[in-house]
Amino acid sequence: MLSDPRLLVVAPNDDRIGALCRGLDGLGWRTMTARTGGAAVAALGDFKLEAAIIDVDHPEAAALPEALRLAAGARRLPVVWIGSTVAGEGIDLAMAEVPHPTQLGLRLEQLVRAAITEEEFRLRRQTLGLHGATLDAGDPDSSPVRILIAGAPDHRFIGLSNTLTQAGAEVVAAPTPYTAFDYLHESPFDAAVLWGAPDHAPALSIASGMKRNTRLYHIPLALYLRSEGEINLGELYNRGFSEVAGASTPEPDIAARVLALAHTHRRHLAIRKALEGARGSGVMDPTTGLFTPTLFASHLGRVAEAATARRRPLSICVLKVSENETLGHARRGGWLDRAMPQIGAMVSRLVRVEDTAARLAPEVFALALPATPGPSARLAAERIAAVIGCTAFDAGPDRSPFVVEFRVGVAELMPGESAAAVLERASADLHAAPAA
Repeated sequence: MLSDPRLLVVAPNDDRIGALCRGLDGLGWRTMTARTGGAAVAALGDFKLEAAIIDVDHPEAAALPEALRLAAGARRLPVVWIGSTVAGEGIDLAMAEVPHPTQLGLRLEQLVRAAITEEEFRLRRQTLGLHGATLDAGDPDSSPVRILIAGAPDHRFIGLSNTLTQAGAEVVAAPTPYTAFDYLHESPFDAAVLWGAPDHAPALSIASGMKRNTRLYHIPLALYLRSEGEINLGELYNRGFSEVAGASTPEPDIAARVLALAHTHRRHLAIRKALEGARGSGVMDPTTGLFTPTLFASHLGRVAEAATARRRPLSICVLKVSENETLGHARRGGWLDRAMPQIGAMVSRLVRVEDTAARLAPEVFALALPATPGPSARLAAERIAAVIGCTAFDAGPDRSPFVVEFRVGVAELMPGESAAAVLERASADLHAAPAA
């Protein structure tokens, strides 16, 4: 048995998804298979599993989603259903056909991160509530989902457009990459379907452009192939496509996949908006919009307890402005204080939505990164420091702009350790670290 599996598979045999499991293992997901519902429930108690895949041919399939969620306890467990597009209660993703391992790996990453975000939302709502502020996720936008279809007209593409429209979606057609980007920049979309030319060049151009744009990056992309032929699915998924449908795929099938992507995207946007809305709650640091020391200490205790209960890693990063001669002049002239709102805004934009950023002191920031081991947290903190370090800030008349460098300290929560102790270790690591 694998020593550190990440993915639970519940299947009566390997006929349907054996090859998929081998592919996921090759991508680092490390699957373990349970043949019975009892074995699956036991596995969730013994291992730190991040998601579950259910083969619909399993005789206990209908009852498994609820049983697995209960067995996962405090951990939010994404559940994938393979063999049918009919997604019942408790199913996060339903797929009629066995997907390419790279495709499912990317979708699993998205589902796991969304689960962590939902967990953090609940924790942050509790913390803010204790400090007199409210955090309401609200409901996702109830208007029809908006889907962009880009590509030259074709009877199958037109058929897909009609199917999506009949399902209640608002469809916008763009015949060229140029018009596609015009539409994408003019108004929001919940998903995009790209029509694959024989060489896929227009679709790849649009996908590449969207993945380079921070505003368009998270919009899910589906590629509808024009003709059958030899294609590298792994490459296409790594280019940013969430779905790839072959030329023989019926329009209702691809439409169901696209609509599922669109609704999931909209739900995640609602949670992200609610978390970001906490910055205007009135209890944040007035200069930077980040958590205050008191609020961060309160929340960190809750996050640490949750990390232990969910058996997820938790890392704390501390970033302290480094000393240098140029910065000394900026500090004495008050220019560093004037730059702090911008620096705080940069910190808040550079962390993930589930991460908590705080201003502990005038020149000290802290980050709580859930589900993140220490080495990954250090990379994230150093990346944030490097990005800010590339920004020049005004130092006043007749003086060259100054840059801000940080020292970075990182600590990962250890078993039995308190939130205060891990923060103290991160601060101690700060003094031993060179400037980033």
